[in-house]
Amino acid sequence: MAELDGYDPRRPAVVIDNGTGYTKMGYAGNCEPSFIVPTVIGTRDGNLARNAGKAAGSIDDLDFVVGDDALAGANAYNINYPVRHGMVENWDNMERFWQRSIFSYLRCDPAEHAFLLTEPPMNTPENRELTAEIMFETFNVRGLYIAVQAVLALAASWTSAQVSGKTLTGTVVDAGDGVTHVIPVAEGYVIGSCIRSIPLAGRDITDFIQQLLREREASVPPEGAMDAAKRIKEKYCYVCPDIAREFAKYEQEPSRWLRTYEGTHPRTQQLWRCDVGPERFLGPEIFFNPEIFSSEFTTPLPTVIDSTVQQCPIDVRRGLYGAVVLSGGSTMFKDFGRRLQRDIKRRVDERIRLSEALSGGSLKASTIDVNVISHHMQRFAVWFGGSMLASTPEFYKVCHSRAQYEEYGPAICRHNAVFDAITM
Repeated sequence: MAELDGYDPRRPAVVIDNGTGYTKMGYAGNCEPSFIVPTVIGTRDGNLARNAGKAAGSIDDLDFVVGDDALAGANAYNINYPVRHGMVENWDNMERFWQRSIFSYLRCDPAEHAFLLTEPPMNTPENRELTAEIMFETFNVRGLYIAVQAVLALAASWTSAQVSGKTLTGTVVDAGDGVTHVIPVAEGYVIGSCIRSIPLAGRDITDFIQQLLREREASVPPEGAMDAAKRIKEKYCYVCPDIAREFAKYEQEPSRWLRTYEGTHPRTQQLWRCDVGPERFLGPEIFFNPEIFSSEFTTPLPTVIDSTVQQCPIDVRRGLYGAVVLSGGSTMFKDFGRRLQRDIKRRVDERIRLSEALSGGSLKASTIDVNVISHHMQRFAVWFGGSMLASTPEFYKVCHSRAQYEEYGPAICRHNAVFDAITM
């Protein structure tokens, strides 16, 4: 196996985490991504088919824009989100998004850098091959490694004071903008058959808050309703222990709990205000009582996590309960981890009590510790885990080189054996 040269601080690896809502990009060894850009592309004619013989770098800058520029020019461009529910759906758009990310944001020569890209759980081998083709054929990257997001998030949790040692066993709860995944990881390997996906995430919380404001007839201009709901979610929302008690608090002392949001009308530029009340705790509540938002999916997140662990081999369940790692911006609400730990613990204890009752008291089961891990790198956990991995000399032992691609083809990226060579 051909290895790349070791870590060189003059040309560190590029780490790109493409999410449904945002793409985090930067260089290995940093604590935070250099750029956080909405994963969106805007085109003038809606047709991004590449002209024959035309290289990616020769496309006119006016043909497409990405990120905030695309959203700002929504009236002039056709908007497209190339990533849906964590999976790449439009590869032509994704290629152009990567082009702008590399040359306009990171401003680097891809031929001089190794690249670490992330993939969602259960990503198909064909998608990995397509990624390899684009990276090696179009951008001529020096090396490529495609890492599973859950494993990187687990590695990022090592920065938490709640974690003793560098465990590679845990249950990762990755809640982003478009989808929430519950992924069990045992000794660094994802238990693929037990992965669960939840169609509730940050974008659904934003939609629910917008719906609540509309029903309450708050003075929110329709043109800025979505943006206002998103900012209210990020600034004022939190997780409560009990909905009924929380409603009572707002009724008894509204002046203490209500907040005032101030916004600017996108067209008239006039200032407007609205009160923010129960929306503060009802938004994140869809994770714990999803029936208040959706009639199609009604299983609470703690129940999904518990059933996921129960489907795993019995010898790893205790470790999976002992390290429930939070990842993604939608897990950043105040007291989210505390509520999640309480609800999972209740389910586990109830199962133990039921087992003892069914045995007539002859079986005395030992208690199971449930530990939900929050840490200061939680928002960018996947990217930070990739930054940690790509900054080690061992990373270059498992990174697929350009020479390997030319000899064996894109099939080399079907397997990424990082833990075969790295002991961290």
